[in-house]
Amino acid sequence: MRSSGNASFSRRDLLRSAGIATAGAFLSRHALSDDRPPVTRPRATSGDTVVEPNWSERLTITVGPKDADLVGASEKVIQAAVDYMARAGGGTVRILPGTYRLRNAVYLPSNIRILGSGLDSILVKEPSVETALAEDSDWYDQEITLKDATGFAVGDGVCIRATNPNDGGAIVIKRTLVARDGNRFKLDKGLRDNLWTDSKPTVQTLFPLLTAEYASGIAIEDIALDGNREKNANLDGNYAGCIWMQDCSNLVFRSVTARNYNGDGISFQICHDVVVEKCHSHDNAGLGVHPGSGSQRPILRNNTFERNNIGIFFCWGAKYGLAEKNVIQDNDCGISIGHRDNENLVRDNDVLRSKTVGLLFRPERGEGFTATGNRFERNRILDSGGDDGIGVDIQGVTAGNTLSNNEIRETRAPASRIGVRVGKDAGENQLVDNMIEGFSTAVQDLRA
Repeated sequence: MRSSGNASFSRRDLLRSAGIATAGAFLSRHALSDDRPPVTRPRATSGDTVVEPNWSERLTITVGPKDADLVGASEKVIQAAVDYMARAGGGTVRILPGTYRLRNAVYLPSNIRILGSGLDSILVKEPSVETALAEDSDWYDQEITLKDATGFAVGDGVCIRATNPNDGGAIVIKRTLVARDGNRFKLDKGLRDNLWTDSKPTVQTLFPLLTAEYASGIAIEDIALDGNREKNANLDGNYAGCIWMQDCSNLVFRSVTARNYNGDGISFQICHDVVVEKCHSHDNAGLGVHPGSGSQRPILRNNTFERNNIGIFFCWGAKYGLAEKNVIQDNDCGISIGHRDNENLVRDNDVLRSKTVGLLFRPERGEGFTATGNRFERNRILDSGGDDGIGVDIQGVTAGNTLSNNEIRETRAPASRIGVRVGKDAGENQLVDNMIEGFSTAVQDLRA
């Protein structure tokens, strides 16, 4: 039924890749769109990151197990190449074919491009180990003492987790082990939280594979990232993933395979103007892609997200984004949107065989917290859930969203399946010209 109603790299290249016509590139675009004379003879000028000559050759450094500028197969050799390129002001680090085994994250500064060799360049996370703290450490300390240091080594990335002794909240600290004397390790930075043994703190060798904080102009392309899920403990997408970024802008992830992480495939928190394009994020314990808290203007285009917990998860306050032409299949939930995730456009996606629900509007805390102003257009939501599965589930007081011209279908059998369920507290959402077929109940409105 139908309801009513090129391998070179520069900041300029990154801005173009990120969709310079979007709001995120407004300032750069506006600087070149007024009545000033056009730039006809560009020159490299100190501090000018918008206009630059189109150089025929740019600085690139190669990393590989052999026949490379830097030879090795660990995060250390990749990090060395990244740091070398950062000293030159930015450029491309080419990861040659090979399997690279990581005991710590690769930390990316601004204006760096990581360029692999497709599925032949594989970054694999080494298995995690875990132990408890043997002694108290206070918030100003820069060291910890492990109960059992077996499997830990200087240079490892670690995640320390504990319970705050004052308010019972979770403490999560990510650090690097930089010095050692027996079971006693120095950290790269101070703790800034109390770690007392009565709160049973643990230390695990957990970290994202590629990461950045307070950086911009980063591209990651044509590379495979493997989280080695079966041999690693879980660390959720607020802290890690195959790719994990925080407080960054102008990022491009293109033709990246992000797989088998015991957490998220691709996660970015408070990151703006992020483009995720032609990526394959699959078999992760957490989210396929996680436009995280406060992220503005993300673009998710032509990706495949499959066999994750949730395919696309709009987190807190993800706004003005575009998700189009993605294949989102065999996830527990296809698309989830909620806490102040407003004014996003989701169109022309295939949401297939979700195990519970195809599209979920989360209930959140109530009025003022739910998603609003979002448009879902021309999506195909097929075969969602078991016998009582739901194609679209609008929960809480969600209001102000539009679903138009979507195909919401069940091809197996009607059973107790529902096409669109409108919760009893939901506000007004527009259902316009959607095709809803094959369900026991096409639209269940619990407000009646």
